[in-house]
Amino acid sequence: MKFLRSFLDKIKPSFEKEGKYSKLYSTFEAFESFLFVPKTVTTRGTHIRDSIDLKRTMSVVVVALIPCLLFGMWNTGYWHYRSLGETSEFWTNFLFGFCRVLPIIAVSYIVGLGIEFASAQMRGHEVNEGFLVSGILIPLIMPVDVPLWMVALATAFAVIIGKEVFGGTGMNIWNPALLARAFVFFAYPSHISGDKVWIAGMTAGQNITDGFSGATPLSVAAGGTGETAANMTVESLRQQLPDVNDMFLGFIPGSIGETSKLAILLGAAVLIFTGVGSWRIMLASALGCLGMGWLCNMLAGNPYMELPPYYHLLMGGFAFGAVFMATDPVTASQTGTGKWIYGALFGILVVLIRIFNPAYPEGVMLVILLMNTFAPLIDHYVVDANIRRRLKRVKTSV
Repeated sequence: MKFLRSFLDKIKPSFEKEGKYSKLYSTFEAFESFLFVPKTVTTRGTHIRDSIDLKRTMSVVVVALIPCLLFGMWNTGYWHYRSLGETSEFWTNFLFGFCRVLPIIAVSYIVGLGIEFASAQMRGHEVNEGFLVSGILIPLIMPVDVPLWMVALATAFAVIIGKEVFGGTGMNIWNPALLARAFVFFAYPSHISGDKVWIAGMTAGQNITDGFSGATPLSVAAGGTGETAANMTVESLRQQLPDVNDMFLGFIPGSIGETSKLAILLGAAVLIFTGVGSWRIMLASALGCLGMGWLCNMLAGNPYMELPPYYHLLMGGFAFGAVFMATDPVTASQTGTGKWIYGALFGILVVLIRIFNPAYPEGVMLVILLMNTFAPLIDHYVVDANIRRRLKRVKTSV
């Protein structure tokens, strides 16, 4: 590392003011601060001093996502060979998934960081670090068979419309990764919905075994609320769904990084232990989901409503969204009470959309974007209530 530090110190004058490459200083600074902690110190005024900066915070989130990424690669290969009616070993599954997922990650980072660097150069600002996380989140919430050009378009839309027009990292209203998924969902719905998009090779029809279905648990559950609902019981619906252990461990079709709840819990532990992720939002999301699921059990209007509430925690992208998306420190509520309200509403609305809108079985993406929109309003009323309560206390004491 000393050699690398010496090399950077040697070329740094060329990128500083009046240097040969001064116009590229923001690019140089981005690489330098990524490799080494900046030596910048405060000289006046009051500042909050901490041992971790934004780059290190983003790095912690990337580390927390690694279990989901690795399992997603293995699961991609597992379902590919299963759809062909073949059995395969662990490393065969993983290598196949690695080769399918890596290009999606590469396109996401190349396009996203390219736009970030170009924007920083044009504005003369430092390069923002937020895309370190968004660049890995975008592939993890996409189907494995999504075309690469589509990933590029979605990433460009998310960075330009979702971040840069608002001023960059820390100024955006909505989660950029979810904006990328929303772009694909509304612009190219056939590539992110249905049973075939979740299994590598199914959309190309690579000798798929007769009778094999790539249906996700959510699509199976939502299908039970249609015309056959009158002839279906909750027991028959549960028989059509994957085993609870399979849904928890992740042996089900779905987006690359959202299937394994065990891997997501490992990531949640990292975020909570380091203080990067809000445990209040995670817990409130789970409680809101379970509470609304229990209420639906009481009403019991159809077999889907009679499913045990914990099924909603295991199906779809709820767990992934609650841990890695809803807790985004930029777009989520900032106040302590606001986080409880924000998380609870997220869990409640997801269940409502899933059950009462069979045409759209997954509600996580739209609910988080909706809650991002109302997060400032939630915080406003929480702060306003605190102010009024303190004013009453002052008047009472006088």
